[in-house]
Amino acid sequence: MTNAALAGADAAASAPGSAGRAAESPVDTAAARRGEARLAVSAPDGLGLPGRSAARTPTAEVRQALPLVTVRDLSVAYDTTTVLDGVDLDLFPGEMVALLGASGSGKSTLMRSLTGFAPISSGSVRVAGHDVTNLGRGELRTLRSDVGQVFQQFNLIPRLSVLTNVLTGALHGAGPINMIGGFSGAHRRRALELLDRVGIAHKANEPARSLSGGQQQRVAIARALMQQPKVILADEPVASLDPKLADSVLELLREIATQDGIPVLVSLHVLPLALAHSDRIIGLRHGRMLVAGATSQLDAAALEPLYDDEEHDDDAHH
Repeated sequence: MTNAALAGADAAASAPGSAGRAAESPVDTAAARRGEARLAVSAPDGLGLPGRSAARTPTAEVRQALPLVTVRDLSVAYDTTTVLDGVDLDLFPGEMVALLGASGSGKSTLMRSLTGFAPISSGSVRVAGHDVTNLGRGELRTLRSDVGQVFQQFNLIPRLSVLTNVLTGALHGAGPINMIGGFSGAHRRRALELLDRVGIAHKANEPARSLSGGQQQRVAIARALMQQPKVILADEPVASLDPKLADSVLELLREIATQDGIPVLVSLHVLPLALAHSDRIIGLRHGRMLVAGATSQLDAAALEPLYDDEEHDDDAHH
């Protein structure tokens, strides 16, 4: 959508519009079960499931659920440079998984591979029922609407209101009227509810540029939830925040994972934050998985080898 159209949306956020989402693709049960059987490390104790209370539930109960993300033997290369080599990953409903690694380890590339933005050389990737390796353009758009994303730099439109920034999360399924700037009353109410949930409903009518970094990241999280995502990817979401704000944002993401049953994959660079806020940790080094385990079974010493030698960030490849 153009900035002009979004400006119109800001002025007419309560205009009537149609709503709806594309039909959900069914999960390939057999493939998911094969993936679950191959998982080398058990999911941690205390993961939440959809429809349950916020209390963490036992590992055995969580493992009865099919993973919403299944990655097997994934390799990604840019020209002659291999960025990921033989990576496996499962994300189950209700868990928050920290993705660790030095700059250049492949963290961002792994996240991009889950939404079809990285060139998959070999292996398989399934996300919320979508076979990412075999999707057409229209199917990719549906996949990306099923995956909420939170970024280090927030990616808000500074001059638009907080409310309108959140409403942009509904554009995929909001109907043709929204292409000229209108949002339904139902979308507006949901956006306000989400802003209340993340603690900044009182800022709804203020321009996004007037908010602090921590507040802007909460807007970005509300926008991601506005998509009604099945999975959330958070790529270094607290890298530009001070430690106190970083803790509060990660607590919010873990609460969403637990209460909504949405798996959250969060890329981090600070070991204490990963140890404090995740259920499992996946560690990459030179594009390969070096660490995979329940956070309760890991400590800083076990994770230090991930950072033995820093390289250029894998983002430099594109």
